[in-house]
Order: sequence, then structure tokens, then C-alpha cells
Amino acid sequence: MDKKIVFATNNKHKLDEIRSILDASYTIVSMDEIGCYEDIPETAHTLEGNALLKAQYIKTHYGYDCFADDTGLEVRALDNAPGVYSARYAGESKDSKANMQKVLKELENQMDRSARFRTVIALIIGRKEYLFEGVIEGKLIDEARGNAGFGYDPVFVPEGYTKTFAEMEIDMKNKISHRAKAVEKLKEFLDEKRLD
Repeated sequence: MDKKIVFATNNKHKLDEIRSILDASYTIVSMDEIGCYEDIPETAHTLEGNALLKAQYIKTHYGYDCFADDTGLEVRALDNAPGVYSARYAGESKDSKANMQKVLKELENQMDRSARFRTVIALIIGRKEYLFEGVIEGKLIDEARGNAGFGYDPVFVPEGYTKTFAEMEIDMKNKISHRAKAVEKLKEFLDEKRLD
């Protein structure tokens, strides 16, 4: 199997994160780099469904083996919301600050601040589809801390740590994050596939 693979995203933060996790063994190609500038609709009601939609779009329209991810913040006191709607929780503008503020407002009178990030990666090789999941448990704090990361990172403190994702060095976050766990499973699978 070729070590070049398309990652169905144009999100620079995600690309940097994935590239640093997968290291130099793989050439990760973005949608831009294959000439795909469409905003692929994420109309599924699950993370798995959205990840598959994006990967299937690239495979169908461009023919490349590829993978795509979808990530959600699941807050226990909010019945696992925002979940699949995490990126557009406060509206279609996908404003991460507004999303954070909406979640914190809804948690104002809640004692239970537990939450988790869940990433699902859909991989398509040839005609076969595979799914990989990564989860990290933690809690939400009252106000944003830190300037690194993106999305809900400034208000999420992973279990066993005192810093938010946005306060952590990128290397530390990449060792423990939900995306790192899902990508690690993807990497193990790709490594095995290459040896076949």
C-alpha cells in the first residue's frame, strides 16, 4: 500500500495534528492538494455517518483511498450534546467561541461537569470501509484557559490532568487526545496493511 493518503479535510489544525501523530512514514495529502475545494455536507446524525460521508465523497469524486474524521464533545449533563453538532452548536457560522459560550451557559446550574471528546475516523481503501474510534474523558471548566488548540480545547480538562487542552504543549495533547487515540488505531491498521 502506498504511503500517500488523502485526509478529507482543509482544517489546518487537524492536518497539523494528524501529520505530527502519523510522523514521516506517511504523506498526508489535504483536499486542497487534490484540487477539492467543496464544503462536503455533514448531514448524518452520528459521528460515524459524517466521517463516512466525507471519505465516500473523496473516493467517489476523486478516486483516492482516503480517510476522514468527525469529532464531537459529549457532555453528560446535556444528554451528550453537542455531540455530532459540536462545530455548529451555536449556528451554521461554526464560531468556536460562540459554541463554547453556549455550552458553558447551558451548564451554569449543573453540578456534573463531566464530558468527553470522541473522534471517529472512517478509512476507505479500495472498496472496503473501516472505522476507528478514540475517546478521552474529562470535565468542562467555567471559563476558557490557554491559547493553543481549537474548538472546545480551552474549557476541556482531560481526566488526570490540571491543564486544559489549550494550555498543553501540542506534543502532550497529541499523546493523549481523542484524535490521537483514533489515529493510533488507524496507523496500526495501515502499518499492518502495508506488511500484507
